Amino acid sequence: MELKLYHGGFSVCSAKVRVGLAEKNFAWESFPIDLVAGEQFDPNYLKINRNGVVPSLIDDGTVITESSIILEHIDMLSPHNRLMPAGRMLQSATRLWLLRCLEIHSAINTMTFSTVNRHNILTANTPEQIADSIAKIPNPKAAAKRRDLLDNGLASAHVTSDFQVLATLFDDMQSALEKSTWLMGNEYSMADTAVIAYIDRLDRLGMAGMWEERTPKVGEWLNASKSRPSYAEGIEKFTPIASAEKTHAIGAQLWPEVKQRWDDFLANR
Repeated sequence: MELKLYHGGFSVCSAKVRVGLAEKNFAWESFPIDLVAGEQFDPNYLKINRNGVVPSLIDDGTVITESSIILEHIDMLSPHNRLMPAGRMLQSATRLWLLRCLEIHSAINTMTFSTVNRHNILTANTPEQIADSIAKIPNPKAAAKRRDLLDNGLASAHVTSDFQVLATLFDDMQSALEKSTWLMGNEYSMADTAVIAYIDRLDRLGMAGMWEERTPKVGEWLNASKSRPSYAEGIEKFTPIASAEKTHAIGAQLWPEVKQRWDDFLANR
């Protein structure tokens, strides 16, 4: 078995796949893609993933894309440490979490590019450079969203819409975690693997206040996930300390506005 992973260090979807590979104890060949430099739009990479996104897994010459599908794929490669729980009911419930990752990812993308990434991009680039970068995004819908988030920040309509996604996510996690240690019961599973990078991203953006008081089980679950070796291998290993500190510092400056908008949303939900 030969596994090659094209991935981005700060990409949440890449992170969750790396966590999965670590949980399965698989060796894999690393092909890092510099997302800031736009390497995901290189013609050679677009031949692998025409959407210009990461991650992409190559298993013995076959390309598998979409992080949740990659998680299921790698889990089937070996019986060691099965991540998909036994029983059709739990398996169906797990696949619902995998399906939800599409909208969860979109919400995390919104929160990232309306806050810290927006600050970094506007600070380091000219309007012409920003326009050129957006023009390279193959998906017109994704390009239009990026333009809106950079133009409007937290005032973007995407933020209010995705607050709903996040509030529901935290509610459902709280409900599940009040009954058991992990999302699918008292055994760590693919559902936990699928969600960890998204919650971790919000935490790194300085937004833990979104769940600390209202749905505190989310924070307890995050801490438990961080204690697993797979977190160190899949996330921390690819997150330089200086970069993490800078991200959190910028997020802390932006948190008061996020909190105000989040509180207003919850009050009128």
